[in-house]
Amino acid sequence: MTATNSSEVTEKKSLNFVEEIVETDLKEGKNGGRIQTRFPPEPNGYLHIGHAKAICMDFGIAQRYGGVCNLRLDDTNPVKEDTEYVEAIKEDIQWLGFQWGEIYHASDYFQQLWDFAVRLIKEGKAYIDEQTSEEIAAQKGTPTQAGTNSPYRDRPIEENLELFNKMNSGEAAEGSMVLRAKLDMANPNMHFRDPIIYRIINKEHHRTGSKWKAYPMYDFAHGQSDFFEGVTHSICTLEFVPHRPLYDYFVDELKEGKDLADNRPRQIEFNRLNLTYTVMSKRKLLALVKEGLVNGWDDPRMPTLCGYRRRGYSPESIRRFIDMIGYTKFDALNDFAMLEAAVREDLNARAIRMSAVLRPVKLIVTNYPEGQVEEMEAINNPENPAEGTHVIEFSRELWIEQEDFMEDAPKKYFRLTPGNEVRLKNAYIVKCTGCKKDENGQVTEVYCEYDPDSKSGMPGADRRVKGTLHWLSCAHCLPAEVRLYDRLFCVENPSADERDFRELLNPDSLKVLSNCFVEKFAATRKPLDYLQFQRIGYFTMDKDSRADHLVFNRTVGLKDTWKKINK
Repeated sequence: MTATNSSEVTEKKSLNFVEEIVETDLKEGKNGGRIQTRFPPEPNGYLHIGHAKAICMDFGIAQRYGGVCNLRLDDTNPVKEDTEYVEAIKEDIQWLGFQWGEIYHASDYFQQLWDFAVRLIKEGKAYIDEQTSEEIAAQKGTPTQAGTNSPYRDRPIEENLELFNKMNSGEAAEGSMVLRAKLDMANPNMHFRDPIIYRIINKEHHRTGSKWKAYPMYDFAHGQSDFFEGVTHSICTLEFVPHRPLYDYFVDELKEGKDLADNRPRQIEFNRLNLTYTVMSKRKLLALVKEGLVNGWDDPRMPTLCGYRRRGYSPESIRRFIDMIGYTKFDALNDFAMLEAAVREDLNARAIRMSAVLRPVKLIVTNYPEGQVEEMEAINNPENPAEGTHVIEFSRELWIEQEDFMEDAPKKYFRLTPGNEVRLKNAYIVKCTGCKKDENGQVTEVYCEYDPDSKSGMPGADRRVKGTLHWLSCAHCLPAEVRLYDRLFCVENPSADERDFRELLNPDSLKVLSNCFVEKFAATRKPLDYLQFQRIGYFTMDKDSRADHLVFNRTVGLKDTWKKINK
């Protein structure tokens, strides 16, 4: 086997099953060798990370095979939809790194869908049903028992047409009647048992106003919209597998049997993204927002893309995670720790390093001259020398983390303890000489002496000590608020838990530390910049931050401590 052939085999093995289908269709010349996909969210909420998987698939297939992916807003239910969500959806797609070809709306096709429904009625393939939703559901039967026909199933065509017009004129009350397709009440696929294709909704639509009161159901609008737009591959999640025969049926009826083999959109299903310690239900996410259990759709604890963005996740890290988990035909529960690992790996290469002290205690270098200040050079990102350096001031009085001093320390404690030496990063080696406590026994000051010949970068200053600590000069740093975010739920699979999801919220998902300090350099950053607070974790400046009140969000820690804490 030649090197070229070996490469081709490796490439072929790396394809996911959707790509394999697309490549087969291209080789067979279907759709004239054209690839067109679409991303069709309903504008009834903000996009979450589950949508990100679909976005990466829909746009990724189009990119890989020289096609186009359009954005289509599935706006067939005016009760839940809003232009706020439309704008948020567009922003999130672009942030994730993709650009649509055209923007469409299901509402663009309301007249065409109406005309199609009228044709079905005239052909005796649809009828108006005036039963209640409960009666219709009861007549559907079960997966093992056939349904029973509606008493309105054989209503005259002219009467059906008259009532259908009343559904849209305002003469018929909401819930008083629906339009159903006349298919097969004994079909083993329950979606084929005379599905509802139109219902009445007496609410103004955010695009079409009050023109329509009869609105198409998803199963009636989706496939036809794909066909109207020229979609070649309609890629969706596994719950739509039983909907596929209905999808094909309506498109075939719409095309009146013409050219079915070549140009009917092909529906392909993949597994949705499920994540531990997370819920993806829009209903539950909306409840969290509306009930004030989180601070809006972009709360950094939310699995929304705007929440992850505000938390400091990079779009590259989300795409990396989706690549890691892949696409299959089987649902799985993915570990949240995998997402965090992808974030750490990505941010390690792009985050600017700086010092911050979250729980401060004062460190006094007793033999350092009072009033003296030195400028130390700090590397912005050791992974990328092109990022350069910045200056951090050193003085006699410093802030360090409380946990970096222990008066009675165990053997393997390599931080400050009386008699022990550590290096202060970018500065000197110091030796701890003691501490001062208040009346409650709390340490208020730690004392040390520095070695003037040990300054970082000086000849002979590389003598080894086992610990390196970060620090800030008390007189040259800025106060800050730091928000420590963690998993929103305290159970691994909240969606499978029988308890109310509100009972499963993690009470420690947000801790606010108000007495923190950061380098002055931090004030030059802006929201969405990627930062690493050395020895602590990755952070980003929050949108609430002001010049006189700096606020930083923890994106993720430097390593996974959740499993250790929650064993």
